[in-house]
Amino acid sequence: MEFWSFPPRYDPDYVPRAGSRYWFPKRETMPADDRERAILERLKEVTRYAWNNSPFYRRKWDEAGFHPDHLRSLEDFETKVPVIAKKDLRESQSRVPPFGDYLCIPDSEVYHIHGTSGTTGRPTAFAIGRNDWDTIANTHARIMWGMGIRPGDMVFIAAILSLYLGSWGALNGAERLRAKAFPFGAGAPGMTARAAMWLDLTKPAALYATPSFVLHLAEVARNEGYDPRAFGLKTMFFSGEPGASVPAVRDKIAAAYGARVIDCGSMAEMTPFMNISGTAETDGMLCWQDIVYTEVCDPKTFCRVPYGERGTPVYTHLERTSQPMIRLLSGDLTLWENGATPCGRTYPRLPQGVFGRIDDMFTIRGENVYPSEVDAVVNQLGGYGGEHRIVITREGAMDELVIRIEAASERHAAGDAAMRMLKDDASRQLQKMLGLRAKIEIVAPGTFPRTDFKARRVIDDREVFRELNARLAS
Repeated sequence: MEFWSFPPRYDPDYVPRAGSRYWFPKRETMPADDRERAILERLKEVTRYAWNNSPFYRRKWDEAGFHPDHLRSLEDFETKVPVIAKKDLRESQSRVPPFGDYLCIPDSEVYHIHGTSGTTGRPTAFAIGRNDWDTIANTHARIMWGMGIRPGDMVFIAAILSLYLGSWGALNGAERLRAKAFPFGAGAPGMTARAAMWLDLTKPAALYATPSFVLHLAEVARNEGYDPRAFGLKTMFFSGEPGASVPAVRDKIAAAYGARVIDCGSMAEMTPFMNISGTAETDGMLCWQDIVYTEVCDPKTFCRVPYGERGTPVYTHLERTSQPMIRLLSGDLTLWENGATPCGRTYPRLPQGVFGRIDDMFTIRGENVYPSEVDAVVNQLGGYGGEHRIVITREGAMDELVIRIEAASERHAAGDAAMRMLKDDASRQLQKMLGLRAKIEIVAPGTFPRTDFKARRVIDDREVFRELNARLAS
């Protein structure tokens, strides 16, 4: 296997030959059984490294009765090594600030610091060593090569360059790929209109952002007099929220820009976050198992589910030395498959990407509903204006659901009959998808603010619901 060592050591000057589909042909196309044997040996190295360097893992594993010497098979790994959750990381950093006692390198060797916003509690600090930062660059370059991006291509990074690791990881990978990196950013007032101007001016080959932002960008670009298809983008890759693997959202982006749409991204804690990513030929997301070992597990037992079933991803770093995550529970929901892929890579696949977080799921009259399912339906509606809100609550003894949907300008201008048709179509399609009846309100274009980052569309507010319900009944 090419450059397969722990700690990893990559040649900073290596680039595949022109015309190669693969960055590392052997690692990416080898028989899965051979790869799993190599992964088992790597897991033995990783767990021993963590045992020797991290009080956090020694404590967790002592409590579970696990020692690295006990690891004889991948089944041993999934049944004997306990999962860790984000709350464990926050508690560790509270005890041993700022980086926690799962930091496995001296503090003096920390090279990059990133983190969560902390808007809902204590922020989590990500400490990345210099060697890990180089490894992330090599890994992201490799995966971006699989997307079809090549040295010399311009990569337009339209994501916030702040604590958020996604934009920095995309920048790091683009630089290692010897691409023209354009860290444009996002978020400042007027930035979206300027993005359209710069895209028209520079004609980049690739763009990185969230799905919500590029749909908003397409609206703004048209209002500014630009045709998004004229930007000349060939590859658009996304993370930060579900959407790029949802056919309705993916197809809408592809139609707006005339570009290939690729989904990628796991968790900031798992950077290189592109460890699950589609390729130029394969939709959905591949689990690049020789970078981060991914198990899709039952959310109660944390044991691997068979291919073809739903579960929650559990991730293990195979190349991180600074803050290695070993069986980190994602809390997301996905379905995985195993078999031949159009690109020829022999990794398991998440054909529908990541649906969203399990704790984002809500239950209405006994039916489990994921916001991504609502997103998929409304994005297919003729006359959809680009934004919506999901209002959930309980009225009396019954759960209730209202979907507020913006109409497109032309549909809104067509009058009441056209609006009723949109409402009826939305009602039918949502009932078909969700298995329950939702109340639909069609609102005027521009009712909801657009976002330069992750869209937040779910509202759980009793008073808001009562107000809307009264208006719908009138």
